[in-house]
Amino acid sequence: MKRQKIIMGMTVVVEIADRHATEETSEKIFSYFEYIDQKFSTYKADSEITGINDGLIKPGGYSADMQEVFRLSEETKKQTGGYFDIRTPEGTYDPSGLVKGWAIHNASKMLLKDGFNNFYIDIGGDIQACGKNNRKEQWRVGIRNPFRPETEIVKVLSIEDRGVATSGTYARGEHIYNPHARVPSANGIVSLTVIGPDIYEADRFATAAFAMGKDGIGFIEKLDGFEGYMIDKDGIATLTSGFEKYTL
Repeated sequence: MKRQKIIMGMTVVVEIADRHATEETSEKIFSYFEYIDQKFSTYKADSEITGINDGLIKPGGYSADMQEVFRLSEETKKQTGGYFDIRTPEGTYDPSGLVKGWAIHNASKMLLKDGFNNFYIDIGGDIQACGKNNRKEQWRVGIRNPFRPETEIVKVLSIEDRGVATSGTYARGEHIYNPHARVPSANGIVSLTVIGPDIYEADRFATAAFAMGKDGIGFIEKLDGFEGYMIDKDGIATLTSGFEKYTL
């Protein structure tokens, strides 16, 4: 069963290869993502994060999920030498560099708890793949050419029980900034894909590594259990030492 909806302004795809999946199964996951969008969207005037940024909600009034995201964001900031920071140059909070992967990871745990072992969740190119597809093969994930994202795939990955996240400028422009410089990361790279043990880990470290510029791929190389693929502004790719074991 494969279904998709537009949520968070992005295409959300849920594909479950287990035979006992129903529309109710996918609706449960879509409803969870709608809840996440309502709580964490900086574009919604009535979201909790907007209320925090507008000064209407104080730390003592944060929901449990908001407290968790702030805690994880601070943890990630420390682990990346400050290159991950949800505070924007304007002084507001934008946790989107972590929330999407965190939400997909939580949705995956919901499916696993409900007895599903073979599925794929994709939100805007951030992916969690568990088990096998309906052909009993590993899931296939394409990495887009950042210069021709609509028409060309530069690498095809074959993964199982892994998360894949891509940070870059080709979809949303210069939106990732170097927190140390407090400016967008016009740093010579246009795309950085990270494979991690799950999508939460892949997503947060992809965001931080992209902010590091060309040093980011070296950061990923040193992380245990992670691989990366970087494309610079000249179209030159640099990959970590174990990346090719995931490629077709």
